Amino acid sequence: MIWKPNVTVAAVVEKDGQYLLVEEQTSSGLLFNQPAGHLEPGESIIHGAIRETLEETGYMFVPQSVLGIYHWHSPAEDTTFIRFAFSGSVSGHDPGRDLDAGIVRADWFDIDEIRSMTYCHRSPLVMKCIEDHLAGKGCPLDILTHLA
Repeated sequence: MIWKPNVTVAAVVEKDGQYLLVEEQTSSGLLFNQPAGHLEPGESIIHGAIRETLEETGYMFVPQSVLGIYHWHSPAEDTTFIRFAFSGSVSGHDPGRDLDAGIVRADWFDIDEIRSMTYCHRSPLVMKCIEDHLAGKGCPLDILTHLA
């Protein structure tokens, strides 16, 4: 058997002291996450974060830095995730756009609200990414290379 981790991308977007999160229906009920999802075949890591943010929120994400690369094993799913998280801004919004299946809503939350609802975060990566953003972490986008 060959072991393969799941590669995911996520966008950490802060605007006026609030962070963009999605509320999504999961097998564990309604949970909150950054706009995030699985990297698709042939897709660059950066483009994956842009696509997932648009599909889950209707916002056009503009990545500005690589926030971090995170390794997490979900005991409940017995699955390992490698998350590439980006920080950036949004350049526009399509409020009429149909969001991905399972997404209940996308909304903005302040840090106190996010901390108060850690019990309903999709994973510990939600808070860790926000903490890293608050700490000013990040690397230039050009540390990633995509060879087609």
